Amino acid sequence: MTGVDDHATAAAVATEAGRLLLEVRASGLAGAELKAAGDARSNELILARLAEAHPDDAVLSEESADDPARLSGPRTWIVDPLDGTREFSEEGRADWAVHVALVEDGELVAGAVALPAQGRTLSTAEPPPPPAAHDGPIRLLVSRTRPSEHAAALAAALGAALVPMGSAGAKVAAVVTGQADVYAHSGGQYEWDSAAPVAVARAAGLHASRLDGSPLEYNRPDPWLPDLVVCRADLAERVLEALRSLGA
Repeated sequence: MTGVDDHATAAAVATEAGRLLLEVRASGLAGAELKAAGDARSNELILARLAEAHPDDAVLSEESADDPARLSGPRTWIVDPLDGTREFSEEGRADWAVHVALVEDGELVAGAVALPAQGRTLSTAEPPPPPAAHDGPIRLLVSRTRPSEHAAALAAALGAALVPMGSAGAKVAAVVTGQADVYAHSGGQYEWDSAAPVAVARAAGLHASRLDGSPLEYNRPDPWLPDLVVCRADLAERVLEALRSLGA
């Protein structure tokens, strides 16, 4: 059964991994070597800490081989040791993250998104307040390196302004903190890309679902998720209607 310690564990582990990543980033490595070191060392730390805190739990990590045993147990941690490896490797960029989430009996129950270069961790241990509405057009997050035609079409349907940003975790965090209003991704991701961000977003009172409004499901045999949308709750109906008009 999920306890307060699960929320605290997610926050503490993500935060510690984030501190380690800042050290790796300052170590003098660059390019592919920096990316590989960040992925590997963060994953090693997260796996060790989760094994210490909850030795009987399964783990699904981007940086580890998938163990099918996770499908038969009640509790699985879903982690992305370094979300936004490209941004992590670029000097001065802060839009990368660490994700730690817990799925219990098929339900996403706890999570944390550390944003090390921003000096903060968002988690279900202390859920942020719902972001307030603002004047002006809806702010729609898109990939800073490969914005999709779908995003451009959704922006047109909503009369929205596009906000380029890096990792998925950083994008969802921007909605949680009120820096943006909508993150809609149509190109597919893995469960570790969104599990922790969605857990935090829901705890903060945001809407999170598939683009067609159906529920997001985690710890499935195939961890591929075709799409998702995270937005302010008061915009959900308008955003989903616009997505339906685009054939989502």
